[in-house]
Amino acid sequence: MTKSIMLVGVGGQGTLLASRVLGTLLTNKGFDVKVSEVHGMAQRGGSVVTYVRYGEKVYSPVVDLGTADMIVSFERLEALRYALYAKKDGVIIYNDQRINPMPVITGAAEYPEGIYEQICAVVPNTTRVDALALANEAGSAKAVNIALLGLLAKRSEFEKEDWIEAVRACVPEKFLELNLKAFELGYNL
Repeated sequence: MTKSIMLVGVGGQGTLLASRVLGTLLTNKGFDVKVSEVHGMAQRGGSVVTYVRYGEKVYSPVVDLGTADMIVSFERLEALRYALYAKKDGVIIYNDQRINPMPVITGAAEYPEGIYEQICAVVPNTTRVDALALANEAGSAKAVNIALLGLLAKRSEFEKEDWIEAVRACVPEKFLELNLKAFELGYNL
C-alpha cells in the first residue's frame, strides 16, 4: 500500500530540508520513494509544497485531492490552503505561525480568521502547535522544520532512532546539535 505525506510551507521555512530528511528515512527503511517539490515564488515568501509518496512500488510522486495520509504544514494559512488534499481520516499537523502572504502585505486581501476551525471541519484529526516556540527553545527559529518532524516522528510507524539517523545524515554538522534538540522537543511535546 502506498502512503502519501505532504510538507507545505512558505519559502525559507526549511520544507526542502524536511523533505530530504523524510526521504532519507523512508529510503533507509527500504521503501520505494518518490518526492516532488513545487516552489511557487518560494524565495519571496510564496507557497512551497513537497509531495512524498512511499510504498513497495510507487509510480508517481503526485498527491491528488483527498488522498494524503498526512499533511505537515509550517504555517497556518498553508495548512488551510492544502487541507482538501488530506483523506477524511487523514492527519494534519501545523505550526500555528502567521506569515502574511504578499496580497495581505499589499492590502489586496485580508488574512482569514478561524483557520483552525475551518481546517478541523475538513480534517477532524488536526493538531496545531507552536513549533516556532519549540525552535526558539532549541536555539533558532530556523529549526521549526525539524521540530515539526519530531511531532511527525511521534505519530509515525518508524522508530525514533531511525528518524535521528536521517536527521544526522541530512543536517550539516554545525547545525546538528541544535536540530537534534528541536527534534526532541517536537517528539516529546
